[in-house]
Amino acid sequence: MSALPSPRFDEFYRYEGLTQLLFSYAEARPNLVSVRSIGKSYEGRDIWALVLTNTATGADIDKPAFWLDGNIHAAELTASTTCLYYLNDLLLKYGTDAQVTQLLDTRVIYMVPRLNPDGAELALADRPRHIRSSTRRYPYDEEPVDGLTIEDVDGDGRILTMRVPDPHGGYKKHEQDPRLMVAREPGEFGGEYYRLIPEGFVKNHDGLTVTVNRDREGLDLNRNFPSEWRQEYKQVGAGPYPTSEPEVRAMVDFITSHPNIGAAISYHTHSGVILRPMGGHSDEDMIPEDLWAYKRFSELGVKHSGYPAISIWHDFKYHPKEVISGTQDWVYEHLGALFWVVEIWSPNKEAGIEGYKWIDWYRDHPVEDDLKLLKWSDEQCEGRAHVDWRPFQHPQLGAVEIGGWDKMNYWRNPPPHLREREAARFPGWMNQIALSLPKLELLRTEVRALGPDTWRVRLAVANGGYLPAYITKRALERKVVRGVMFEIHLPLGNPEISLLGGKERIEGPQLEGHAPKQSQQAFLPSREVTADRAVGEWVVRAPKGTRLALTASAERAGTVRTEVVLD
Repeated sequence: MSALPSPRFDEFYRYEGLTQLLFSYAEARPNLVSVRSIGKSYEGRDIWALVLTNTATGADIDKPAFWLDGNIHAAELTASTTCLYYLNDLLLKYGTDAQVTQLLDTRVIYMVPRLNPDGAELALADRPRHIRSSTRRYPYDEEPVDGLTIEDVDGDGRILTMRVPDPHGGYKKHEQDPRLMVAREPGEFGGEYYRLIPEGFVKNHDGLTVTVNRDREGLDLNRNFPSEWRQEYKQVGAGPYPTSEPEVRAMVDFITSHPNIGAAISYHTHSGVILRPMGGHSDEDMIPEDLWAYKRFSELGVKHSGYPAISIWHDFKYHPKEVISGTQDWVYEHLGALFWVVEIWSPNKEAGIEGYKWIDWYRDHPVEDDLKLLKWSDEQCEGRAHVDWRPFQHPQLGAVEIGGWDKMNYWRNPPPHLREREAARFPGWMNQIALSLPKLELLRTEVRALGPDTWRVRLAVANGGYLPAYITKRALERKVVRGVMFEIHLPLGNPEISLLGGKERIEGPQLEGHAPKQSQQAFLPSREVTADRAVGEWVVRAPKGTRLALTASAERAGTVRTEVVLD
């Protein structure tokens, strides 16, 4: 067994380096890791998925599965780092840590560290651009004829802010620290004021007006999923139709062709928060049993990560009148699997700002918060989170100053020395979710002679997992999961063997898990004492000594295969 790779968690890998790293893991632990391409990106890059399971204990499709992905948004690169950290953590601990060993022996992890390789590559370019998601031009394939395009102007690898003196500007220097630009007060006159303009070049500048162009690449891949999909006039960047984009279609095709996936997490940045469904409806509209399960597992996420867990609908809207749709709507609302979005990293919290309201903070907050952030930049980030203003001769605007917040490296993503710390918050939670998935297990087989060549055959199975085999009530409502399926496999072409009772394939009940339905202090006892068990039964005519293969399967709980001898 060769040594595992030694990845760097304080730097972001470009595509070639990431590809090499993933295949190095597969070469080092071929019994636990394989790499598959689930499709091609818009620019033709393979979208790599890791399959993590002990192949000696069965095929991945026969085991309950947990999915995680990262970096669907171009510059949210710490999401990819978090996936890589989990990969490394699992493989380092397998064989010595009982929880991790049990996980990879009995379950499978499907991991896509970078769902959007094209956008990430642009964000990591020598002269970067930070677009929202895919690099495909949308909704129009046209170069702008005028206006400012946001990009790195001075070639320092960062995209900052330009400040220009202007008596009509809306900002001024803070009186205590002139590096900090703060909003001009209502009715204020007579001071030194500035316009703040994103760093970029201006095309066909008229010497007077500046309009900031939208990114030519206007897609948001997280709005391209089937559930709650809306046209551009209602949901900006959603694409021409659901799954129109190859990256999203690859994920949708993979998950729908792997019905063993019962839970999933998508990693994003930033806000330092765990988001749970639903995005398009309130908690009051949610199936109560599903809401209870979400809250239970979300609290485990709080315990492991230190991040708060909140509802998308109630607590995380870009605008009070807008609805946010995305992966979580499709995975839960269409498929009935558990799903969370994790927004990694909170510079606000790092600076000691408490009690802030996620998205609302970006609309309005006290200047004292900005001073705390500036102090954090000076003391914890060597002054790099907020870059000192420096003169620059802009080719269109003339004399400007460039500086301000480095949003890519300190807001969208943690600074290098904190990236591993943030990624390390989540393995324990993911392990606990994956080990709570339903797990179909063999209880026993029975063969009873009813005559010299007639036999009753029984196969008894149980769900050894915490969650029910169907995962959520939504899955039952959507009719996307069947009960446990029992099959008896009779040899073909043997006239001495026939089925007298039962069918070759029988659909049994839905299996509950061992999650308590009520507390021990409940007034009425539960009626579902053994709802985790099911039996398939057949009557077979066959000679004594005949061997018969039996199978029981539940899509999200796995497959059990066994053999009986008629004796």
